[in-house]
Amino acid sequence: MHCRRCLPQAGTSWRKLKCLEPKSRVDAVPGAGSSVLLLKRILHVDRTWCSLTPPLRSLVSHQRGFQEGPSQPTSPRPSQIALKNVATSEALEKHKKYLSDWFRQQPNEERQFGPSFSLDATHVDPVIRESSLEEILKPSPELTIQNQLQAPCTNIIGLQNLFDMDTCGRQVKNVVLYGTVGTGKSTLIKKMVLDWCHGSLPRFELLVPFSCEDLSQNSAPISLRRLITKKYLHLREVMPALGSSNLKVLFILNGLERLNLDFRLAQTELCCDPNEPVLPSAIVVNLMRKYMMPEACIIVTTRPSAVRRLPSKFVGRYVEVCGFSNVNLQKLYFQMRLSQPDCSGTSGAATAEESRERDNLVEMLSRNLERHNQIAAACFLPSYCWLVCTTLHFLYFTKTVPPAQTLTGIYTSFLRLNFSGEVLDSTDPSNISMMKYVAKTVGKLAYEGVMSRQTSFSEEDLRRCFEVEMKVESELNLLNVFRSDVFRFFLTPCVQPGKEHTFVFTIPAMQEYLAALYVVLGEKKTLSQRIGKEVTEVIGKVSEDVAVVLAIVSKILPLRLLPVLFNLIKIFPRYFSRFSTKDRDTIARTMAVEMFKEEDYYNDDVLDQINSSILGVEGPMRHPDEASDDEVFELFPIFMGGLLSRRNRAILDQLGCSIKNLAAFEIAKAMKKTVIRNSRKGLPPSELMDYLFFLHEFQNERFTAEAIQSLRTINLSSVKMTPLKCSVLASVVGTTSHEVEELNLASCHLDVNSLRTLFPVLLRCKTLHLQLNSLGPEACKEIRDLLLHEKCMVNTLRLADNPVTEQGACYLAEAIAGNSSLSHLSLLHTSLGNQGVEVITQHLAHNKHLQELDVAYNSVTDEAALALVEEAKRHATLEKVHLYFNEISEEGKQALHKLRQDRDGVKVLVFLTVGTDVSDYWAIILNVVQKNLPNWDRERVQQHLGLLLNDLESSRRQTANPWKKAKFMRVENEVKRMLGRIQQGAL
Repeated sequence: MHCRRCLPQAGTSWRKLKCLEPKSRVDAVPGAGSSVLLLKRILHVDRTWCSLTPPLRSLVSHQRGFQEGPSQPTSPRPSQIALKNVATSEALEKHKKYLSDWFRQQPNEERQFGPSFSLDATHVDPVIRESSLEEILKPSPELTIQNQLQAPCTNIIGLQNLFDMDTCGRQVKNVVLYGTVGTGKSTLIKKMVLDWCHGSLPRFELLVPFSCEDLSQNSAPISLRRLITKKYLHLREVMPALGSSNLKVLFILNGLERLNLDFRLAQTELCCDPNEPVLPSAIVVNLMRKYMMPEACIIVTTRPSAVRRLPSKFVGRYVEVCGFSNVNLQKLYFQMRLSQPDCSGTSGAATAEESRERDNLVEMLSRNLERHNQIAAACFLPSYCWLVCTTLHFLYFTKTVPPAQTLTGIYTSFLRLNFSGEVLDSTDPSNISMMKYVAKTVGKLAYEGVMSRQTSFSEEDLRRCFEVEMKVESELNLLNVFRSDVFRFFLTPCVQPGKEHTFVFTIPAMQEYLAALYVVLGEKKTLSQRIGKEVTEVIGKVSEDVAVVLAIVSKILPLRLLPVLFNLIKIFPRYFSRFSTKDRDTIARTMAVEMFKEEDYYNDDVLDQINSSILGVEGPMRHPDEASDDEVFELFPIFMGGLLSRRNRAILDQLGCSIKNLAAFEIAKAMKKTVIRNSRKGLPPSELMDYLFFLHEFQNERFTAEAIQSLRTINLSSVKMTPLKCSVLASVVGTTSHEVEELNLASCHLDVNSLRTLFPVLLRCKTLHLQLNSLGPEACKEIRDLLLHEKCMVNTLRLADNPVTEQGACYLAEAIAGNSSLSHLSLLHTSLGNQGVEVITQHLAHNKHLQELDVAYNSVTDEAALALVEEAKRHATLEKVHLYFNEISEEGKQALHKLRQDRDGVKVLVFLTVGTDVSDYWAIILNVVQKNLPNWDRERVQQHLGLLLNDLESSRRQTANPWKKAKFMRVENEVKRMLGRIQQGAL
């Protein structure tokens, strides 16, 4: 059973051979020093070789012949050996550089964190613990994620100790590193390779990583040495030393579940020769048997279901990757990821404001983790920590137009990073992809939960979705593999009190994503649809053969009825094809119904909901006994649209979930009848934001352009317009060039950067509401550029309740002088003061189109007010000036009253009275006060209302007309009522 070359020669003295070993042993040093040590060892042996007597030298030459072969020439001269060893050292250094460059490469999804992000610089090692085969085959039923988060992890072991002696004192050579999907096995191996390249694993002088997925593609016999040089050509100089005890080698076999290994001698023969061509699986088996290169160390990574394929006698240590079982590890991960200098997406150094925002995100996330929230259970898996960081990066640091990513794209890429088209079980003949199986089973559970507004699931719910179609042995085997390897990735025990025996989706949005995938893939079918599809496929395959047979028979026999019967048979596939088209309409209708549910109209928009689910909601926590609100699933239709985009369909195809172009086209065509028609109804601001985000996720420019053209009024008031939402709005509205009748962005937390992002959209708006946004002088500079742009179409601009100040008034005055489209300008309560109003008055003469100017509540005194009204009287088009709630004295009031008596067409709104009559605009003034009261100084408002009340009473006493007295008393009562409600705190 053994090769003759592997057996020792008879008569060879072990005492004589012992003199060949060096007397002193030097430990390896990190980095390049390990290669120098290898060179010193070989040179030391060469010096010993030269000092041996001729008989002993011939004995050693004969012993070396077992490895080199009988045809090897005698030993070369020392100078030749030295040159060869220098070449070996250079090859090892080149190998380190090659591996470092290869494993340092990050996927596209990682580049969003900035060019400074790298795996060897920002990495948190997951917890790994020593395990046993008994624990793998018989896991504890009570070992839930909740228990793992609260109980300390036992038998923890470090990467540097994987090959230490076991409890019996035996040297460990083979290590199996296993873990479920998402625990970080592959990332841990990448980090281990980089550590070796940087000298942090001095125990090994050569590290050779192999991908078992790559090995599984090679069906031709190949030798181990040829396999190594095929993957790493620069290691040719090292191959002569491969297999010698002087070279400490570590093989890494990543993803062993991809290989079908058979350790039976009848199936995989023994082979100890690295030069012998055998199948790659046979190489792996003999390496694990320690029959080939017994001195080499091996690390195998695999999923739990494939561990049993390795006989335990060939495994020295089992090690489980436990993920981030410690919350402190999760915090450290988020700190390192979100605190990257380039995380904010800016090209230069991060500003102080951006740094504060990053620190604030980390702090809020840390507080949410400390509450033992469900997110802490989710972040038990490092993969979900990555998803949380990527989502936060998308929400807070997206500033490009159009946004470089979509939320659906993030989730699809997340699944690609974790599954990458893997089959669920390589031994199963169906070769169903892991993601396809998830879509059929977990997707069904997710969809049923969305339809019933359910987020927690019992054992019975799981059994109904996973075991209802178990008919054959292979299906049961697939389910067992899924439970072992994938189940915990998507479903986790609920941590909410009272629901410990139920399961929830690890991330809430994942339920809506999988439900959308289940629908879009067409898995949601009735029994008649499933039977009809199977019958159609059978008839379609048979019909071609039948057609040939009938054509031949009809020429021989006069059977005229056969073609008629055959045509009747072919009617069924045609009918079913029409029926499948109606299935596309059903998907479109489902999307429209879920998008425009009236019961969800007044929820927060979906982006704010995602933000709250990650960072938590600041404020008092809900009592456990308090009834929870109804679950909201507004992401479900948005994910449905996002999955139909070309980019996501391409990634899903890599995962084994194909969505045909024709199906996507038919669904989009059906959506025009449902989604666009429903969007024309008046939507609340938060729902309109969701609709705009849906159009962004859909990534269909023609469809978006048609949908936006039907929106003439866009009301997003009170929606917190983050940089992402501004980018979405600019991108979606930018698909067309039509005029926007009205854009309401009041109280939307806009800033200078928001105005810059929205600049192309603002140019096309006729009525623009920007009040209550804290827009200061810098923002006024952007507004000036907007109004002076040659394509500006703004007709009405409302900037009320913004800190414009005198400096901002200077920029706006320039805009007033040079603009030709603006007719109505509101600067109510903008802290202009006398100087700001004077600047506007000076530039007013250069304007030829302004019709209404509102400078009320700006601390304007008599002189500035009189100057403005006099200039307004000379203006060609100005008809109305608002000056109420300013610091105008009784003398100023009289002067303004005299100016109004000239009947020149200019209407000045100062008080609620006009001489001995009530002003026609009293209701307008009081409505403005009531609307803006939450943002105004209440004491100051009470003072002004008191002055208005005194003025009303004085004017009422001066008139004898009973009709006018009644009008005065009506207005007085309105003012008194408003004053009373302010004092009571009702307003």
